[in-house]
Amino acid sequence: MHIVIMGCGRVGSTLAHILEDQGHSVSVIDQDPEAFRKLRPGFRGGKITGIGFDRDVLIEAGIEKADAFAAVSSGDNSNVIAARVARESFGVTRVAARIYDPRRAEVYQRLGIPTVATVRWTADQMLRRLMPEGPATLWRDPTGTVVLADLSCCDEWLGEKVSELEAAAGTRVAFISRLGEALIPGPATVVQQGDVLHVIAKESDLDRIASVFSRPAEPGKGGR
Repeated sequence: MHIVIMGCGRVGSTLAHILEDQGHSVSVIDQDPEAFRKLRPGFRGGKITGIGFDRDVLIEAGIEKADAFAAVSSGDNSNVIAARVARESFGVTRVAARIYDPRRAEVYQRLGIPTVATVRWTADQMLRRLMPEGPATLWRDPTGTVVLADLSCCDEWLGEKVSELEAAAGTRVAFISRLGEALIPGPATVVQQGDVLHVIAKESDLDRIASVFSRPAEPGKGGR
């Protein structure tokens, strides 16, 4: 694959190195030629100085043969404009734009541009390390409404069907991490010691769901 990256900051340079190590060809665009110093000496990809949504600059970076485009500069508007140009003018189907303001993510998503809201994501990752107890958010949709979070449950739920736990908590267990492997629960799957349950739910419901997971089932609402 050939991938064009706009922005040669920490994210862009790291992404370029990872992709090159995976055997892909990469071109990096940045307005500041000094930014390319973040690339390792042995980087074999293209280094194009210019504005990432300028057609001539994109063409020089190989956008016409590109399989994917990543806009990871420091400007939200520039990232979205560049991603739209890559998709709408050059037909690149795989595009993504980094967004600092999560409130804009929903608007951009409606334009068909997948976004990564870096501030909210970084905050989530920090919380996962600072607050190991309770829901740990792994992913959220661009609006910040729906999340994928991992939870553990109390011992009283061990041996009970996952479907009963779902019914009691009013949530959906997307998959289970068990003994280092991922498991999609079926009708007969039961909760085992050490399971980490990954639920998909509204963020506003996470505390309620965690509360249900942390206490024994009420009679008639799942469990024995």
